Amino acid sequence: MVKYPMVSNKNRIIAGTDEVGRGPLAGDVVAAAVVLGSKHGIEGLNDSKKLSEKKRERLFEEIKGKAQSWAIARASVEEIDEINILHASLLAMKRAVSSLDVQPEHVFVDGNRLPKWNYSSEAVVQGDGLIEEISAASILAKVTRDREMEELDAVYPGYGFAKHKGYPTRVHMDALSLLGPCEIHRKSFAPVKVLLTQQSLF
Repeated sequence: MVKYPMVSNKNRIIAGTDEVGRGPLAGDVVAAAVVLGSKHGIEGLNDSKKLSEKKRERLFEEIKGKAQSWAIARASVEEIDEINILHASLLAMKRAVSSLDVQPEHVFVDGNRLPKWNYSSEAVVQGDGLIEEISAASILAKVTRDREMEELDAVYPGYGFAKHKGYPTRVHMDALSLLGPCEIHRKSFAPVKVLLTQQSLF
């Protein structure tokens, strides 16, 4: 893993931020921000999608215990529908960074877009596999969102949220066609929007 490839002053307080949940048809988009510090001692950090669930869960607790600062934030389903998923993702990351107890002097953002803010920052494509702080943020965000979708499965039974976490799998699409959208479905996303349009015709 590359350590601060673009930062000239490596002694600055560095944060990484990432979001999880751009692709699902349901649920909030969740973001995390992490300041690890130079002597965090956490091994095995990587893109959360490349880690097993068991390893993510272990690292989730280790990051919270050893990081200098961490924060989790979100943009709601309503905000996603209002401002679109890209801007909602950027908003969630902005909220996460601003919620850190230790405010960073430089922020690495996963992807190719930066939130609108005044932080010194850089967007890093596939940064969750390159920058430790982004990797840590991706783990916090994914474990948090996965747990929330598992809880929502009990609130909205029949959709299979605990299994697919809101992503448009065959099981989810079949349930969506059978049951129709529920409160946590993103009404602006095409598969949901089509069903809502069809329902309004009857």
